[in-house]
Amino acid sequence: MRNYALLVIGILFFSLSVTLFAMPNNLAEGGVPGLALLLYHGFEISPSLVTFIVNAVTLAIGYRYLPRDMIIKSLVTIPLFSLFIFIFEGMGQGIPDPLLAALFTGLFSGIGFGFIFRSGSTTGGTSTIARMLNYKFGWELTGTNFVLDAIIVLTGVFIIGPLMTMYTVLALFVGKKVTDYVLEGFESKKVVHIFTPKTVEVSEAIRLSLGAHTTILQGLNDKENSEENLIYVAIPKQRLFYLKKIVRQVDENAFTVVHTVKDVSGGSFAEAHDPAQKTFHNEENEQEYYEKQADPS
Repeated sequence: MRNYALLVIGILFFSLSVTLFAMPNNLAEGGVPGLALLLYHGFEISPSLVTFIVNAVTLAIGYRYLPRDMIIKSLVTIPLFSLFIFIFEGMGQGIPDPLLAALFTGLFSGIGFGFIFRSGSTTGGTSTIARMLNYKFGWELTGTNFVLDAIIVLTGVFIIGPLMTMYTVLALFVGKKVTDYVLEGFESKKVVHIFTPKTVEVSEAIRLSLGAHTTILQGLNDKENSEENLIYVAIPKQRLFYLKKIVRQVDENAFTVVHTVKDVSGGSFAEAHDPAQKTFHNEENEQEYYEKQADPS
């Protein structure tokens, strides 16, 4: 039920993007909604009708190539998306600033796509066609989907004009970024590699002060052809300042490399705490920490 709730929320946001922002502001979209909007801007054909017919025909042709679960969810997505567009169609008002319209179009579509993808479904249309071409001819899925969407967007040059097509591209870019945030979370995660001869001491300080899990990896110094160790640790972005400070306190010459990663979950990462609020698993760890603070050597 949770996935279907996410699906309905996602469809609602995406339909609001189409009806409240794209339609009254002469913007388009990618995929079948983009085709429907271009037909609306050029010939005043209802987007709810176009999205329903095109998505239904595409699903009927490609049902053999789609997973059963995706087919079931598409049977919910297609009529519900068209119904929401029909309900909200005509409610939107033009925004004098096209840049603002593009930003809100991207924001709402990004939220919608994010929830739809989290539910395990898709919006159908070009993604279904891309899957069929992948199955039939072995075409790369993501690249094919991108080309199909790009063709629809570029067609907008002849209907909504070059300027509004560029605003549409901006809206798609914003939507992609927002979708990533919905799927991956707003909190950036960092993976840190620390090269230091004092690996045990640094690792212990990080573990006791931040509550983060550390791993000591063995490597080879190719210049000296000798073994050396490095520390691997994943932390939330806001803990990075404290981690660097801890490392410098133990070894001011340590070499630190920071990577941004998309997702980290479980383990001690979920339990990492603010260094100002010490957390100890037992009395031995607490006593050990304060002994280290009193005698850093």
